[in-house]
Amino acid sequence: MNSLRDLNIDTVLHFGPFAFHLNQRLVLEGDQPLRLGGRALDILQVLVERAGSVVSKDELIAQVWPRSVVEEINLRVHIAALRRAFRDGQNGHCFIVNIPQRGYSFVAPLQQAAHVSPLAIDTLHKPQHNLPARLTPVTGRDAVVGSLVRQLPVRRFMTLVGPCGIGKTTVAVRVAELLLQHYRDGVWWVDLAVIDDPAQVVDHLTRTLGLDVGSTLDTLRQRHALLILDNCEHLLERCRSLVEGLLICAPRLSILVTSREPLLATGETLLALPPLVVPPASALRSVDEVMGYSAVQLFVSRARARQQGFALREQDLKAVREICRRLDGLPLAIELAAAQIDALAVVGLQAQLDNCFQLLTQGRRTAVPRHQTLKAALDWSYERLCPLEQTVLQRLAVFKSAFTVDAAMGVISCATLLPASLIKVMESLALKSLLSLEQVDGVSRYRFLNTTRSYALEKLEHSGALRTFEMRYAGYISHARQPSGRQVAV
Repeated sequence: MNSLRDLNIDTVLHFGPFAFHLNQRLVLEGDQPLRLGGRALDILQVLVERAGSVVSKDELIAQVWPRSVVEEINLRVHIAALRRAFRDGQNGHCFIVNIPQRGYSFVAPLQQAAHVSPLAIDTLHKPQHNLPARLTPVTGRDAVVGSLVRQLPVRRFMTLVGPCGIGKTTVAVRVAELLLQHYRDGVWWVDLAVIDDPAQVVDHLTRTLGLDVGSTLDTLRQRHALLILDNCEHLLERCRSLVEGLLICAPRLSILVTSREPLLATGETLLALPPLVVPPASALRSVDEVMGYSAVQLFVSRARARQQGFALREQDLKAVREICRRLDGLPLAIELAAAQIDALAVVGLQAQLDNCFQLLTQGRRTAVPRHQTLKAALDWSYERLCPLEQTVLQRLAVFKSAFTVDAAMGVISCATLLPASLIKVMESLALKSLLSLEQVDGVSRYRFLNTTRSYALEKLEHSGALRTFEMRYAGYISHARQPSGRQVAV
């Protein structure tokens, strides 16, 4: 096969024990998906389209990074990842070879076949998924996506948890794309953010699945499918009972939940979605080194989409790192900040960080309302707190760094907020991903994300109580640091 440039997008290419599904951007070894990043898949597609021919390094870079200036090392890293995934050179297989001074060539024999779904004969009129189209690539999530792709078909029920703006929906959709070929009856995205009444959950599910009105869950008994229940945090009890019922009545069903807090359902496997990785100060030696961190990769890619010709310069490294750090590595916050690069430039963005909610109000028009601005995303969480939780969240925002339960009691407890109630509320806020709980030298400490703390401080100021609790915080810190007083962890 000399050229595959005219191959159909629905084609499946077979080589050795692997199958490359072009339409789904998925490589399977048998029935198991390989963990390959987006750039590696782009490179693979270029190479297989020119199978048997040599593709120069410059041509590969131009096709895979059409709007970016990248070093050859980036290409070599992704080629190496492909060869590791294919175990190239082992067991007599050789797929991608390096032609010195010329480039790379895909040399394995290829077999081409049109993709036909196992149910194509009797379900051609039915779509096998309803996933939203992604307009941008997924950045920095290969590890967590790979973990979910491997575990979900086995564990059947997993919940992806994390604060607003962390990218739970983005990751869930990417996982679903990679698992499309695994589930005979497809994958189905159920957005629960559009309803508020728990009584509507089942009807909303059946409508999304295209089932008849009034259908019961038994209709799904024989389905081999993946359900994504997105944004469950405001319907926890109903979602918990729904999932537990589905797992019993539909033994071939898998369920991926996204939520800002766990469902606490039987059989639930939790996976906390971490922020994107921000480079440490020690990594500011070169543009290449800083571009190895996912938070910076996202910032640069979104800045380039906004401003043609944007390039990260060495004099910008410190400012870009500070932007990503102050925005907690949150993808939503980084995207919204990068969207204003043409108006403010890098230094201007950094200077505006103290005013982050005014800065991050230029939303994404194509996003649902709660994701159009950072403030809207936090409003979604805050409005679903009870009044006591709202009060505690506001008052705790006077802490500038991690703090213990004892410190919280010393600063915000009062006659109407007793220690026992405070502990319970803080645990609840941590479950809802509004506080982080960490262990430091065996001591439990709570911490705010910078963006959440700024939001809560603004609420506290509007309540008229900011000055009062700032003074209480200052007094507590002063007492804790007195040499003659008992030293208290803050």
